[in-house]
Amino acid sequence: MGFFSQLKGDFVFIRGALRALRMTTHIAKNPKRTFPDVIEELAARHGDKPALLSARETFSYRALFERSNRYSRWALREGLAKGETVCLLMPNRPEFMAIWLGITRAGGVTALLNTNLVGPSLAHCIDIVSPKHIVVAAELVGQFESIRPYLKSPIKVWVHGETAGLEPRIDVIADESSGEPLAASERPSITIEDHALYIYTSGTTGMPKAANINHYRVMLACYGFAGVMGTKASDRNYVCLPMYHTAGGLCAIGSLLVNGGSVYIRERFSVSEFWDDIVNNDCTMMQYIGELCRYLVNSPPSPNETKHKLRLACGNGMRPDIWDEFKNRFKIPLILEFYAATEGNVLMFNFEGKTGAIGRLPWFIEHRFPTALVRFDVETEQPARNAQGFCIPCGPNEIGEAIGKIVNDPNKPGNRFEGYAGQKETEKKILRSVFAPNDIWFRTGDLMRKDEHGYFYFVDRIGDTFRWKGENVSTSEVAEVINRLPGVTDTNVYGVSMPKHEGRAGMAAIVCHDCNLESLHRHLEASLPDYARPVFLRIRKDIDVTATFKQRKVDLVKEGFDPDESADPLYFNDPVKQTFVPLDKDLYERIQSGQQRV
Repeated sequence: MGFFSQLKGDFVFIRGALRALRMTTHIAKNPKRTFPDVIEELAARHGDKPALLSARETFSYRALFERSNRYSRWALREGLAKGETVCLLMPNRPEFMAIWLGITRAGGVTALLNTNLVGPSLAHCIDIVSPKHIVVAAELVGQFESIRPYLKSPIKVWVHGETAGLEPRIDVIADESSGEPLAASERPSITIEDHALYIYTSGTTGMPKAANINHYRVMLACYGFAGVMGTKASDRNYVCLPMYHTAGGLCAIGSLLVNGGSVYIRERFSVSEFWDDIVNNDCTMMQYIGELCRYLVNSPPSPNETKHKLRLACGNGMRPDIWDEFKNRFKIPLILEFYAATEGNVLMFNFEGKTGAIGRLPWFIEHRFPTALVRFDVETEQPARNAQGFCIPCGPNEIGEAIGKIVNDPNKPGNRFEGYAGQKETEKKILRSVFAPNDIWFRTGDLMRKDEHGYFYFVDRIGDTFRWKGENVSTSEVAEVINRLPGVTDTNVYGVSMPKHEGRAGMAAIVCHDCNLESLHRHLEASLPDYARPVFLRIRKDIDVTATFKQRKVDLVKEGFDPDESADPLYFNDPVKQTFVPLDKDLYERIQSGQQRV
């Protein structure tokens, strides 16, 4: 990168950073002003202008404020004390936001439950926050009823919507309540330090954790992203990401509202209707998760895919192998990639649109966001330490875990770590005596590299990277190579244990149409070192993902390469025949016994 290119990049970064700074400096200066207060101000300013639109209902700014007041009155009537929790199990819709706004105005904490969870996982998410009430959408009542045997918490259930005469119905009570503003005597004293929400981690490698989100973080997500994206009153964002996560429920919505814009909310992502929605609803922005974009790139052409008015696509997880294709095919003026953790303190943005980068922290801003990459031991899944017991900083392009310094300074609330509902889970994310005695850092759990120009690139999640033949294998990088082969639409790479072998052997579950295994073998030989090439293949019709399109690996790892455990075709990368061969029970037994060369 030349001097002038660097200078231009710095200018773009400074402009974006200053927008975010201007939008967020007021938060800490007004500690008693929370997001429900902001909604009241916006209602007075914008009145009947559309705020949240959907196929189910549309709320103007005034209607959103009034609707949320009705839920505040419900919470107060039920005697919900400050800090007590209400769980919310509801699909995407404007009403979703009205409910949690109303509960938090009344001093409660709303736990935003993943609507895709079932059985013990859903029960776990409810129990760990010890709620007094749960609001269940009518269409999810059956899902909730199925977990009652697993629940340990005594909890009062409220149904939203009509379903088989079940009561009490919270929507009916809300309809009968006043939408007028609460009197000062009715409102508890709330500051930005008080808890507002529980937002759960995805649980890709275990049970989800409930992250504590205080009112400061709610305000920071809304105002910070308004500055980052430069939202305007004329903007309309398209949101099909789950509202129970930070990106879809706070960043993508609040960032538009605080500047007088509007948001079109779709219940769930649809490949076939995506571009029609964007065009028909005059959207100027979209919020993405990387795998959502992969689905769009792999979809047939749509007449509306270039007829939109989009000026920006903002999100995270856009992988380098589809970045340029997504931007060019769909004529996206700017991809604004960012990196952030709901509960963490590591935050960065790729204002410049640098292909593949998750962000940059130039020298002039590093002091505000102390972030480091430290060498990582894949086998112990812990940062490596030197002879003095301190962590070892990574050099340029060296892969390490990203960490952020925890600063418990009231003037720097963004550098804190609020933790989870459980103290044990909180401690797992804290790293102590990193570069100096007793300093404290937040562990992101993500492996990254930083190039010589300061751009960060995501490599893998800790637990996904594994060792084979004495080398570290990045599942994300292997998947990117496989995805470049014509016919392959998606790939999930993971490591599986093998008797008589150290480390884990690579295995790739791939979705492949008319896939030529000999061509794949040649492609892998030309693109990857020997140790990184998958030893096993599993051909699937689709890849299991979470609601935010993160790939599930746990079950695949458990099933391994045993033909009896898989209904999918399995193949073995035969080093003698130099191709992939069908993996039957006889070959499996030879591999298990060590008779087959691997």
